[in-house]
Amino acid sequence: MKRLVLASGSPRRREVLRNAGFAFEVVSPEVNETYPGGEDPAALTERLALEKAESVARRFRPQDDVVVLGADTVVVADRTILGKPGSVEEARQMLEKLSGRGHQVITGVALAAPDTPRRAVGHEVTQVYFRSLTPAEIAAYVASGEPLDKAGAYAVQGQAARFVTRVEGCYFNVVGLPVALVDRLLREWETG
Repeated sequence: MKRLVLASGSPRRREVLRNAGFAFEVVSPEVNETYPGGEDPAALTERLALEKAESVARRFRPQDDVVVLGADTVVVADRTILGKPGSVEEARQMLEKLSGRGHQVITGVALAAPDTPRRAVGHEVTQVYFRSLTPAEIAAYVASGEPLDKAGAYAVQGQAARFVTRVEGCYFNVVGLPVALVDRLLREWETG
């Protein structure tokens, strides 16, 4: 098996991968994660995941025998992509948009290696439902600082767990890494 390198600075992705029993190294990618608009959310996450994987794969030599895993997550509500909030005010607005309704969490994952043009790309979609949130709850959550570096301005595994009434699909996708999809892509990579 090739050495697995996670192209992510996310502690949540590291934790999910570690808890699933994967041995891996971490190298943060250098990719512009801004969303230009007009792109299909699933295609966007796959494109950014691949850019992250490729940016890290370029730092290795073919003899390093690595495969690089990139991932990108967005939240989609009313056909609007919600990435990471750029400010406290933007986090508040995102949480107001999610309050009392369902939304999709989409994570794209990609594999790349320095020794081959071969790539593997996929995505996972999970439907998440929030109960109605009061302005005071939103303000307190935003003040905690937790939403500021999370897609959609919340962490399902953190304090926002109390807002979630139902999850349809892969829970780990909502955390930021659909581990079953990652496992399938890695197995296919090894046997392909």
